[in-house]
Amino acid sequence: MARRVTPPFRADHVGSYLRPASLHAARAAYAAGAIDAAALAAVEDEAVRDVVRLQEDAGLQAATDGEFRREQWHSDFLYAIGGYEKGELGAALPVFKKDETITWAPNATLITGRPHLDKTIFGEHFTFLKDTVTTAVPKITVPSPSMAHFRVSLPPGLYGGIEEFRADVAAVYAAEVAGLYALGARYVQYDDTIFAFLNDPNWRASMSGTIDVAHAHEVNVAVINESLAGKPDDLTVTIHMCRGNYRSAWFSSGGYDYVAEAVFGGLKVDGLFLEYDDERSGTFEPLRFVPADQVVVLGVMTTKTPELESKDTLKRRVEEAARYVDIDRLCISGQCGFASTVEGNELTIDQEKAKLDLLVETAAEIWG
Repeated sequence: MARRVTPPFRADHVGSYLRPASLHAARAAYAAGAIDAAALAAVEDEAVRDVVRLQEDAGLQAATDGEFRREQWHSDFLYAIGGYEKGELGAALPVFKKDETITWAPNATLITGRPHLDKTIFGEHFTFLKDTVTTAVPKITVPSPSMAHFRVSLPPGLYGGIEEFRADVAAVYAAEVAGLYALGARYVQYDDTIFAFLNDPNWRASMSGTIDVAHAHEVNVAVINESLAGKPDDLTVTIHMCRGNYRSAWFSSGGYDYVAEAVFGGLKVDGLFLEYDDERSGTFEPLRFVPADQVVVLGVMTTKTPELESKDTLKRRVEEAARYVDIDRLCISGQCGFASTVEGNELTIDQEKAKLDLLVETAAEIWG
């Protein structure tokens, strides 16, 4: 088995990285009015250069900008869509760790007009990344369309039905992908939570009066596929299915059984990033629904804690998954990013580096 020359790669990653102290300080100074946007951008530029170097030094074949210009993995994109506005903070939601429960409060999403794209939202982010990387493939992450079309209220009279709204959302994402492609992007990742959250019976029960939990995954598959209908053949698009990642805590648990047949078999993407780092992940049996033309990136290494898994443990996990998907169509990664929000997970940058080294070394020993 050979090293992959096109993404996703044998040792890959979800995309977000721990912000350095200099970036935290600059963000605080900007919020306090002590520095202007240009000064903040200069600190961001330097931090991006450093995190790209970190990834290349580790031997990763793809590099992101660490999502260093974002406050959260999804909100910076969402509220840049025309017709969307950031609302007030909502009620705090429970977020779980092994030994405690913390909380996170989401902002409401307000729809003020028909969704549209005035410019490529992450265009400048990607262009700087592309100009910075030297040995890796520049990879850009984009929050999934599910973030834009679930759990929102439409103003009266704006649409004749929800299907028209979702078609506009798909068109926004199609335009973003096309814009990124025109700038040179050849590796784009959608980050999605709805698919993984639906596998949790407690979450389904809590959402049963808000969304159609029996069909939400099928609806989301349709919107994602519509957004990618014009995808060029030389553009790789993957999707990461996330159970939540906030300060080393998670929002949901459960295997992929509830959605696997419709989602794995229905999504028109090139690869699936799936979280398989602990007992909350369920079994590998749902992988039997993955079609033969997709690559599966197994998130067998946790990014939530600093402890290093043994290579033997990671290898055994890959062997187990290979019962359902040919090992030549498997890759490995962390189960999520290291910092889906500015706060980041509870480990240091040195510990983050050790995780990346482990990932690359293990992949090399498995696939050569």
